[in-house]
Amino acid sequence: MRTLSVLAIGLISLSALRIANAQEVQHRLIGQDRGHAAILDKDGKVEWMVDVPFTSHDISALPNGNFLLHMGPNTVTEMTPAKEVVWTYTAKPVAPYTGAVEVHGFQRLKDGLTLVAETGNKRLVEVDKAGNVVHSIPLTVDNPNSHRDTRLVRKLDNGNYLVCHEADATVREYDSTGKVVWHYTLDLNNQPRTPNHDGHGVEVFGAVRLKNGNTLIAGGNNNRVLEVTKDGKIVWTIERDELPGIHLCWVTTLQVLPNGHIVFGNTHAGPNNPQLVEVTKDKKVVWTLKNFDTFGNDLCATQLLDVKGKVIR
Repeated sequence: MRTLSVLAIGLISLSALRIANAQEVQHRLIGQDRGHAAILDKDGKVEWMVDVPFTSHDISALPNGNFLLHMGPNTVTEMTPAKEVVWTYTAKPVAPYTGAVEVHGFQRLKDGLTLVAETGNKRLVEVDKAGNVVHSIPLTVDNPNSHRDTRLVRKLDNGNYLVCHEADATVREYDSTGKVVWHYTLDLNNQPRTPNHDGHGVEVFGAVRLKNGNTLIAGGNNNRVLEVTKDGKIVWTIERDELPGIHLCWVTTLQVLPNGHIVFGNTHAGPNNPQLVEVTKDKKVVWTLKNFDTFGNDLCATQLLDVKGKVIR
C-alpha cells in the first residue's frame, strides 16, 4: 500500500508539474529576420510568412489586421494577411541632399497618417494614404550618416516625437516644428568601448515614453535597458549580465505590457541567448523567445500579437 501511495503521490506531482508548465507564459508574435517576416503561434510554429529581403529595424501589426513591413532600405509597405500590398512609401533624397536615404523607424498614427524617419534627409515625415508628405519635421543630427542618423521613432501622446539617433548616442524629443525639447545622451557606463555587434558602445536603438513621464531606453550596444527621468536621472536598469543565464548584446525593441512587464529585443547575442526577453519590474524573467529555426541573430523587429490592452511600443 505504501508503494502504491508513493506512486500515486508521484503521479499527482508529475501531473501538477505538467499543469504548471502548461500555464507558463507564451506569446504569439510577428518578427522579421533571415529574409522573411513570420508570425509564430504560442508553440513557436510558423502560421504565416512572407519574403522580406532586408534586415528590418521596425514592424507593426495594424488594428485593421494588416502589417507595416520594412521591404527595402528606404521603403515601408502595408500588406494584408493575404499578402496583398495596399500602400507603399519610398523615401527619396530631398534637394539639396543627393545621397542615400534609409528608413529605420515608422509608425501608423491614430489619424491614419504614417510617420517615417528618413536618414540622409535628416527629417521625419507624416505621409497620407496617397503617399503624399503632409508634414515634415527637421531633425538635429550632430554626426550625419545616411545609415545611422536614426533608429526607432515614435509620436507621443502630447504630439511630440521621440527619436533615437544612433550615431549621436542620443534620444531627442522634438515638438512639431523640430525644436528639441528634451534629450538624453548615453555614456559608456564605466566600461571600455569594444568593437563589433557583440561589443560595447553608445549606439542607442529604441525608446518609449512611460505613463509616469519617464523614458525607457533600449541602449543598443550599450547592452542594457534604462529608465531615465525628465531631468536625466537613471532610476532603473537591466545591465548586461544581470539576468541569470542571459547575456545582453544589442538591446533593440521595447514593449511595455499593460501588466507592467517589459519585453525587449536582444540582438546579436548568439544562439546561446534569447532573442526576446520579458521581465517584471523587479527583474524576474517570465518569458523568452529563442527560435533560431525561423529567426536568426539579427532579429530586431518584433511585436507581440496576443496581449489584451494597450501596449507601449
